[in-house]
Amino acid sequence: MKCLNEPIARQANREDQCTGHFWESRFKSQPLDTEEALLSCMAYVDLNPIRAAMADTPETSDHTSIKERIKPTFSLAEAIQRQTEQQALNDFSVPLKPLLGFEGVIRNNFQRGILFSFEDYLELVDCTGRISRDDKRGAIDEKALPILERLNLDPGQWCERATRFEETYQDYRKSRRRRAA
Repeated sequence: MKCLNEPIARQANREDQCTGHFWESRFKSQPLDTEEALLSCMAYVDLNPIRAAMADTPETSDHTSIKERIKPTFSLAEAIQRQTEQQALNDFSVPLKPLLGFEGVIRNNFQRGILFSFEDYLELVDCTGRISRDDKRGAIDEKALPILERLNLDPGQWCERATRFEETYQDYRKSRRRRAA
């Protein structure tokens, strides 16, 4: 965030002819200490375009991690390179990391991902997105097929792909590099 915040803050301060931190008192950080808190936050963010009536379903919502997990298209390395070339980003000295994968099952050894299956997460988002709220414009149509059916996904195959997300992501990045060359 520091790498992104500084150039944005400088530009915004120039435009607004002011000084100070760009995010000052507008956004607060809060630790997500439990799996429930993490999943709640993820679902909230992934449903924002639907609640704002900018998309009808999670898989059609632009700029969300759920769409990127379903059909990867974003290259963080390419985005950073473009921002650096445009001098919009001064420094990015942290390692690049793909989206955190879903583990699906609890094991005795070290676990790197979210202890929830991606199939269950899709269903959680789909179910939550169907709940109509008076304070929001949009919701997933209650008559829409369940998300796994809309995506034509076999639950068994999807679990295999979701639990091997890091390998799949690496394969995907390699194929993108070959296409770009």
